Amino acid sequence: MARRRTGTGTSTGTGTGTGTSRRTGTWRERRRCRDDRRPGPPGPYTLLPWLLMGMGAFSNLFQGETPNPWLGGLGLFTFNSLYISVVFRGFDKKKRESPVSYWLLAAMATVTFGLAIGYGGSWLLFFPLLSLACGTILRHRQLAAGLLSLAVVASLIAVWRGNGGSDPWTIGYGTFISGAVTAAILTLAETVMELRATRQELARTAVEKERLRFSRDLHDLLGHTLSVIVVKSEAARRLAPRDMDAALLQVADIESVGRQALTEIREAVTGYREGSLATELDRARSALTAAGTEPVLRRSGPPLAPQTEALLGWVVREAVTNVVRHSNATTCSFVVDGTSERVRLTVTDDGYGPDPDAPATPGIGGTGLTGLTERLAAAGGSLRAGPGPERGFVLTAELPVDGPDEAASSDASDSPRTRGR
Repeated sequence: MARRRTGTGTSTGTGTGTGTSRRTGTWRERRRCRDDRRPGPPGPYTLLPWLLMGMGAFSNLFQGETPNPWLGGLGLFTFNSLYISVVFRGFDKKKRESPVSYWLLAAMATVTFGLAIGYGGSWLLFFPLLSLACGTILRHRQLAAGLLSLAVVASLIAVWRGNGGSDPWTIGYGTFISGAVTAAILTLAETVMELRATRQELARTAVEKERLRFSRDLHDLLGHTLSVIVVKSEAARRLAPRDMDAALLQVADIESVGRQALTEIREAVTGYREGSLATELDRARSALTAAGTEPVLRRSGPPLAPQTEALLGWVVREAVTNVVRHSNATTCSFVVDGTSERVRLTVTDDGYGPDPDAPATPGIGGTGLTGLTERLAAAGGSLRAGPGPERGFVLTAELPVDGPDEAASSDASDSPRTRGR
């Protein structure tokens, strides 16, 4: 019975988790669908119903009230064809800015003037339609000059045709406002689409930056921590046959380093890790001593801002990792000095070092130093790495001093530091 109850509970828990996951997935799908249903910019089909303004002219043709109906019908068909062509081209930026669009618009204006001058009356309503087409093609000064000229010409033709007292001004006002409103709506729609595209690009950039930050943090954290664990494990193995207490002390250090690594990885995942330069220097002393390298620590200068200390802490961590892994050095010195404007950290070891003939270039080395170069460059600093004057390797990092920090002042007050093992 106990097994049955246990199995049932397990099954229920699994089902609940699965149901929660499904509900979460469904909610995300619904949200994505809502985003997809957001209203987009107007399309060319939204401007086609305005062709109904020409129904009066078509009625005149149908009822035989227009002289030369075949000529009028041909003009009406040509105008509608040109209007549809211009409107559809106006919603494609490349086609809109091509000379063909302007030629079509000029042909449309010629047909409009001919029909308005020849027939008047309801045929004058083609001027607002021509203005609407101008609003889809023209922009800025071209649009303002074109609409004003078109409104004036439409009013003069209406006065010349003698269509009543207020009709000319109504035609002129309708001609101007049609093109102006159309251009404003389309410009606003284009701006909205550009803003949406920019927001998506910013979101992609933020994701890429977060991936880069996490990969650099993980590389620096795990590379340094695993190197320290390997060194201390080797020290414990060597000490175990001769001094068990000292070996157990190294094992305790391994446990402490492992616990600290778990904490730092959690902080790196959440993005809130702010290292301390003093803490990293103390860890460097411990790791180098276990590796058989004598650490020399010296520090002077004004207090540093937390961000500056965090960046220099990353430099110390990477430098210690490289010294423990590759240098086989007997001495490694850390010198921190600076002024009120800039601070410099120099790490020098007397190990094998790289090829003496190789020039010192920024970011020399593997992934770790490349990541450090990017970190410091983003903060206005620089990183130089290369062979020492005689042997070994020299790593120099420079950063601007953003401002004093009370928490860091206590770490800087005991400078210069004495040598430590």
